[in-house]
Amino acid sequence: MREYWKKQARNVWIFARWCLFAVIIGMVVGAVGAAFHHALEWAGGMREKHGWLLYLLPAAGVFIAFWYRKADMPLERGTNFILTSVRENHPVRLRLAPSIFLTSVLTHLCGGSAGREGAALQLGGAISGNIGHWLRLDDKDSRVITMCGMAAGFSALFGTPITATVFSMEVISVGVMYYAALFPCILASVIAHHLALALGGETTAFVISGYPAAVDALLLLKLVLFGAVCAVLSAVVCMVFHRIGKLFGTYISNQYLRIAAGGAVVIGLSLLLGTRDYNGAGMAVIERALAGDAAYSAFFIKLLFTAITIGVGYKGGEIVPVLFIGSTFGAAYGGFFGLSPSFAAGLGMCAVFCGVTNSPVASMLLAFELFGGQGLPLFAIVLAVSYMMSGYYGLYSEQKILYSKMRPEFIDRKTK
Repeated sequence: MREYWKKQARNVWIFARWCLFAVIIGMVVGAVGAAFHHALEWAGGMREKHGWLLYLLPAAGVFIAFWYRKADMPLERGTNFILTSVRENHPVRLRLAPSIFLTSVLTHLCGGSAGREGAALQLGGAISGNIGHWLRLDDKDSRVITMCGMAAGFSALFGTPITATVFSMEVISVGVMYYAALFPCILASVIAHHLALALGGETTAFVISGYPAAVDALLLLKLVLFGAVCAVLSAVVCMVFHRIGKLFGTYISNQYLRIAAGGAVVIGLSLLLGTRDYNGAGMAVIERALAGDAAYSAFFIKLLFTAITIGVGYKGGEIVPVLFIGSTFGAAYGGFFGLSPSFAAGLGMCAVFCGVTNSPVASMLLAFELFGGQGLPLFAIVLAVSYMMSGYYGLYSEQKILYSKMRPEFIDRKTK
């Protein structure tokens, strides 16, 4: 009996510690996330108001490369570095946080095609990792507190706390989730979300229409086929993202010239297309797609813009561009599968996110938090197909897939 109470007292102590740590992470990362949100909103507004800022993109790229070189940080690591820090407990230097903050805002200001949630993962992971170091946490607890920061950062920026929690636990090692991190991650995520709202942040939610009136065998077949096509698109997205950067690196070895050349290409494409829809994150285009309006080529153009921007070294996230790609593809091509454009846009958004991140549970929760849960079983079918059929590709080259997607077999391999 005495041993039992000792164990209970120890569990209560551990629980109390994580309550305290999660509150600290949620407050700190939530406040920084709110500031990051406002900075990105300012950058987007300035870019729309002053179109000439696009022409500064090459110069901004040179500054970003210079900043990272002086800070002694690899220009190309990004979110991969945070994944490695959790899995292998590599230290994350605090200088990563202000660096990703400043350079992401600069990328958005000058019209680079990038998102914000990937940057938020890095921002939150860097801050929380260093807080863990200051608190002298051991290796295992340091990993958990870094995941808390990832969840809090994602939640503060995108306003989906449940998705942020599960994504931070699921994305690191596919097939194994760190359930010990569930409570501190969800507490930090919820605190960060509500603090960000109090400081002027936003909750991301959309309305879609055209849900099927009835479920029958033909509808299920359509959903399976659409999921399979989204899986192929997911693999293409990953291949293009990885190979564009390598292509620039092969022909332009100097990182200053490479990032400037990438910026110049983005400027040229923007002028050629005669629109600025593909600069920045593209939330306005996502909203139009979810209303059922998207050009047939929109998904590919955004893929090209983002692959160039991120591939040459500009900073920001990949997640919102992926949502752009999935939603515009669904809106444009859903009709070929007998699905309404709006409903297919929602399916495509979540299915491509699932395929490129290999995070099916987080993707289902994303569908719930973004669209309110209507038709969730139909989303789940498409997401499951996209996860299974997208192969072992992934946005993050440091992501590990521990178990096969086809059978319960341990494979322990990195994504392609």
